[in-house]
Amino acid sequence: MTPRERTEQIERQFLSPNAAFSADTKGRETPEEKCELRTDYQRDRDRIVHCKSFRRLKHKTQVFLSPEGDHFRTRLTHTLEVSQIARTIAFSLALNENLTEAIALGHDLGHTPFGHAGERALQEICGFTHAQQSLRTVEKIEKSGKGLNLTFEVRDGIVHHTSGEEAETLEGRIVRIADQIAFINHDIDDAIRARVLSEKDLPKDVTEALGHRKSERIDTLVKAVIRSSGDTIRMDEETGYYFQKLYEFMFDRVYLNPFVKGEERKVPGLIHALYETLLRTEKIPLDFLPIAEQDGMERAVVDYIAGMTDHYAVSLYEELFIPRGWDQ
Repeated sequence: MTPRERTEQIERQFLSPNAAFSADTKGRETPEEKCELRTDYQRDRDRIVHCKSFRRLKHKTQVFLSPEGDHFRTRLTHTLEVSQIARTIAFSLALNENLTEAIALGHDLGHTPFGHAGERALQEICGFTHAQQSLRTVEKIEKSGKGLNLTFEVRDGIVHHTSGEEAETLEGRIVRIADQIAFINHDIDDAIRARVLSEKDLPKDVTEALGHRKSERIDTLVKAVIRSSGDTIRMDEETGYYFQKLYEFMFDRVYLNPFVKGEERKVPGLIHALYETLLRTEKIPLDFLPIAEQDGMERAVVDYIAGMTDHYAVSLYEELFIPRGWDQ
């Protein structure tokens, strides 16, 4: 028996009947020989961690645009926090932790530079959503257009991690709720660090119900999901009410705060200028030429911009539009 077969046997013995078993995956678009050591979901996790899009997440905005400070979240640290929360829930419900982790690590691979401001700018251009782009990243953009050839279950969880239709697997549904738990609480933490909020600003009834500190709130929310989930992933109604109230508070006080979002007013102009210039000049990296040939230059330029880090997008804008001094 190989290590992979032993792991698959252990899953049969110890996981819930509701779990997505590695041996029962719907497979990959291009069939591959099985790995001797790792299950298919473990291989998917490893492919995501080693891909270029994952590394670029460390220089992509979460909420605070290119913050001056080492402790504000980036898209990468957000992803790691989602993974940790999702794995805890999956483990406690006896679901497939490896599948859950793979989906969590890949869920934001297609996120734009400048956070949701960049996403909104690309929406104006082509109806862009970061969940669809994350799927496109693992299917068509990574490995010079070859994609990562991930399993159906991982791809399904990635594309359904936001709103609308739910993932087929409970593991994918865990990532959706873990994403919400993570970003609300770490955004509060970052807002307090930025002195946009203080702990005492949070609604008193919410902190009484969920907790006064970040760790307390996450603990309350995770336990509520574990207690209430069975054939589906959910929170109890009371906890869900206070969680929604906390989200609405953050929307009003942080996500639409003119002070927090002041620099974001510059993002649409930058994104549109890059798109129009790159489209006109067709100056895209060689890796994107196969996409241009297959899906058109418009799509290739959008893919190129979506993959940029904040720093790279600003640097490219300066190169294209800011005059340089004469250098003999």
